[in-house]
Amino acid sequence: MTVFDLAERRGWAGKAGVFAGSFGKLCGYAVGPLLDAAGVGGGVRVLDVGTGGGAAARAAWARGAGVVAVDAESSMVERASRAVPEADVRLGTLPELPFEDGEFDAVVANFVVNHVGQPRRALAELRRVARPGGRVAVTIWTAPPAAGQALLGRAVQAAGATRPDHLPALDPADDFPRTEQGFAGLLTEAGLTNVNCRTLAWNHRTTPEEWWGGAIGGVGTIGQIISSQPPELISAIAEQFAVLSKEFAADDGTLVLPHTALLAHGLA
Repeated sequence: MTVFDLAERRGWAGKAGVFAGSFGKLCGYAVGPLLDAAGVGGGVRVLDVGTGGGAAARAAWARGAGVVAVDAESSMVERASRAVPEADVRLGTLPELPFEDGEFDAVVANFVVNHVGQPRRALAELRRVARPGGRVAVTIWTAPPAAGQALLGRAVQAAGATRPDHLPALDPADDFPRTEQGFAGLLTEAGLTNVNCRTLAWNHRTTPEEWWGGAIGGVGTIGQIISSQPPELISAIAEQFAVLSKEFAADDGTLVLPHTALLAHGLA
């Protein structure tokens, strides 16, 4: 694994519960479009890579698919196993999955490619385990981010906090443009054909407490950045978050956070 991968493994260790109660709800929006793009329905054997709490696996099973799911984090595997007892849920880490070539009719990965150190190798692995002509569908966040997704980062910047040294960025040689064209090109480089990519846009409704809870709980890169700061800087970030959150506050006090993501799919 790369240094980036190792940092991701450390950062996600034991985070299943706090993820489910915060940012996991956000990621659930893309599940339906993702499964549609992969052609998941009755009788389809599907692999859900990076299943997290099992949202995509559960939705695939509800459609009548035969579901296998993997995640690199044991707490996620435990949670997904409880959420979808009908699925075969096990540990599995990109870019080397524990399956033979062409085992699945469809392969999906919901917001997973942004958490691997070698995105091209990861996508080639998703293609490998799909049968010839099978569908592979993946999502990733756009860059630059939508206004709602940028909220916590703006609070960090306003407080004068910086990214800690123990959180490496993706190697520039492995990075790619987080645009429709850039993401589609990445899938094509991985050997997928008939590639299409489109932008998903939605408003995520949450509460200030829930959104801050995911961050201070260390979920994702932004959560790791915030939770790694000294106490006085965490307090300053929290103050800036409270101020900036008012831009997105609805009349009932909830936050309405605009988000955008890329959904790309192709044939193995």
